[in-house]
Amino acid sequence: MRVESVMGAMAGVLAMMLAPGAHGEPAVALVEDDAAPPSVTVLGHYDNAVGTADAASEGTVTASLIANRPALRTGELLEFVPGMIVTQHSGDGKANQYFLRGFNLDHGTDFATYVDAMPVNLRTNAHGQGYSDLNFVIPELVQRIDYRKGPYFADEGDFSSAGAARLSLVDTLPQGLASATLGSYGYQRALLANAFDLAGGKLLYGVDAGRNDGPWDAPENVRKASALLRYSSGDEQRGYNITAMAYRNRWNATDQVPLRAVQQGVIDRFGAIDASDGGKTDRASLSWAMHVKDDNRVSEAAAYIVRSRLDLFSNFTYFLNDPVNGDQFQQSERRTMAGVNASTAWLASWGGVEVRNKIGVQTRYDHISPLGLYATVARARIGTVREDRVNEASAGVYVENTAYWQPTLRTVLGVRHDGYRFDVDGDRVTAQRTSPKLSVILGPWADTEYFINYGAGFHSNDARGVVQAADPATPLVGTRGYELGVRSEWLPGLQTSLSLWTLDIDSELVFAGDSGQTEPSRPSRRRGIEWSSHYIAAPWLLFDLDLSASRARYRQSDPAGNYVPEALDRVASFGVTVKDLGRWQGALELRYFGKRPLIEDNSVRSNATTLLYGRIGYQFTPRTRLTLDGFNLLNRKASDIDYYYASRLPGEPADGVNDLHFHPVEPRTARLTLSHRF
Repeated sequence: MRVESVMGAMAGVLAMMLAPGAHGEPAVALVEDDAAPPSVTVLGHYDNAVGTADAASEGTVTASLIANRPALRTGELLEFVPGMIVTQHSGDGKANQYFLRGFNLDHGTDFATYVDAMPVNLRTNAHGQGYSDLNFVIPELVQRIDYRKGPYFADEGDFSSAGAARLSLVDTLPQGLASATLGSYGYQRALLANAFDLAGGKLLYGVDAGRNDGPWDAPENVRKASALLRYSSGDEQRGYNITAMAYRNRWNATDQVPLRAVQQGVIDRFGAIDASDGGKTDRASLSWAMHVKDDNRVSEAAAYIVRSRLDLFSNFTYFLNDPVNGDQFQQSERRTMAGVNASTAWLASWGGVEVRNKIGVQTRYDHISPLGLYATVARARIGTVREDRVNEASAGVYVENTAYWQPTLRTVLGVRHDGYRFDVDGDRVTAQRTSPKLSVILGPWADTEYFINYGAGFHSNDARGVVQAADPATPLVGTRGYELGVRSEWLPGLQTSLSLWTLDIDSELVFAGDSGQTEPSRPSRRRGIEWSSHYIAAPWLLFDLDLSASRARYRQSDPAGNYVPEALDRVASFGVTVKDLGRWQGALELRYFGKRPLIEDNSVRSNATTLLYGRIGYQFTPRTRLTLDGFNLLNRKASDIDYYYASRLPGEPADGVNDLHFHPVEPRTARLTLSHRF
């Protein structure tokens, strides 16, 4: 074995793994200048070249795609993850509904999301476990999105079994940015962002404010504002940043409505049964991150503190539980979340085999008080269902070894151990879980790499269910995943990857209409196939195609049926981007969201949803551009999401009526943006 060849291959991999912002890490490298890695071409909007990942389903989205693709909602940032569907079943101040790899992820239960080093998922949340609200993010300040799928990575812990995404924010801007947007249904948005030199570093600021009524009969009346202030200093060798963020939102919500009410003319498609549904949320955070590089070692540390509040008013069953006052309820929480992460990675040689070792620790503490569920009428409390004080603490440690056996063979062996303490009103439960990981990467041969991945993972359960004396929930629900994959650049201008995967989970969480929350069910298994391709046909013409299919079934048979309700089946997306065509640019994005079983025996299924988005832009000057975005261009009368459960309208039987409940896709919508760089 030639050590020089192995070192050259390793240097290329390390340089990509530690490139600026990769997986949320700083811009550092563990290679000497005379061991410069081979150049890697970034194809258009993605950085998914051969040699840049440890799994075929891992990748990076660059800022150019984020800037060039239209998005109806902020949460659709996660639709840049191939195979991900982002919808909404309520008002746009609430966390989105996410679907990936055969999962209805609810609001994020098995998909971990981070902004820089800060976790977005909220455990023991008032509304849903792993609640992941991205509305506080200013999309124009996102530098890149690094995504992973499956529980194969030692530095990914809670909520990451289906996957994880890390949104890295910019430290600076080449020019200031001011923009104003006007759109259908009262949509308004204004953005101002810039960076300037200060005390040897850079100070970045961004302010984003907007309003929106939407097409709803009861106007949504979204009133949203976000702000960011970041100071950064240093270079690739040594540096740090300090970031403050703030967010506030108020809204009314038209939740999912029963199909029969529309068919009977009680309401139209955009009407509401309870027009007083809605919510308010606030979030403020302060975070710090640093990196230091010495010769063959890189060390990182980060700390954060987040203060948030959430109040949701929902009525999914109308008059089923309370025929007099109705079934509206309030889910409320006040939370302080803090954490510290640290890691170090270094190169070594073991018996002539070059290796990269990494160890890390991740800690987090959530204080949630009060955490309440209340009965309400038109947002006025009439009773307390329960109110708790929760303290939840966790610490995870991980070790990872990457061994470069040959220029065409490397292995990644890792293990992480997590410990949790759940405290609800003084009642305590502790839990621990060890999660081994293994990846084998073969190649490249003929510009093609092959991957074998295995990993164990978990998601934590709501502390209130964990500590209850009668029938306590499993504290840490285990998962096991397997994947075979291939990634290739055999055709110039093309990056393509194919993966076959399986994921087992020990307890399924499914939506319960009477509570508006997910509840535990039987163990399940998902299997699927994914194909993702990105092709540059010409310098001005790019194509993206993502296809995925999956199968989800309960592993314990039951006469009620073995289909997992809401499990994602088929997804397809196709995009065309035209850029630098004189003063013109444009994009089209077609997204298909397949049919899904809504109950266990598969006798009731959702409809499929196909949506077409489009953008056309004109560059007046090098600094000024006008952009027109269109959403649901085919004006499809489709559903963002469908559920099937019992609800009761006035005059209906006391037991209610089982029916399909849907949240409609917004009709054809246009938004016009004038932006200027200064």
